[in-house]
Amino acid sequence: MNLLNQALGVHEQALQVKSRRLEVLAQNIANADTPHYKARDIDFKAVMSQAQQQENSMSATNSGHFGLGQSIDADGMRFRTPFNTSFDGNTVEMSVEQAQYGKAAADYQATLNFLESRVSGIRKALRGD
Repeated sequence: MNLLNQALGVHEQALQVKSRRLEVLAQNIANADTPHYKARDIDFKAVMSQAQQQENSMSATNSGHFGLGQSIDADGMRFRTPFNTSFDGNTVEMSVEQAQYGKAAADYQATLNFLESRVSGIRKALRGD
């Protein structure tokens, strides 16, 4: 199983984060008319750097050791700052959300295609093609 994880690399984690980001953007679009709803987004770079730091992180071997300091939220959720304010306190801007959703969907598809080609290469190697 470790061999398969090495072959896929960080792309498996990236696909999960991108999938979650699509869900968050869809929630923003669905709540465009909800008063006082605050638009959110996932900071992809922060989440992936946090995942890579966890792989290389130090661990305390004694209960008396100091902590590592302040850590980034594991989910990378951030509130979006609107370009134009709304009277009802809603920060969702449909044009921004739709553009972000389209870009996120394209990024998700690109990562999925990359993983598909990786798995196809592994299949060919196992079959001896």
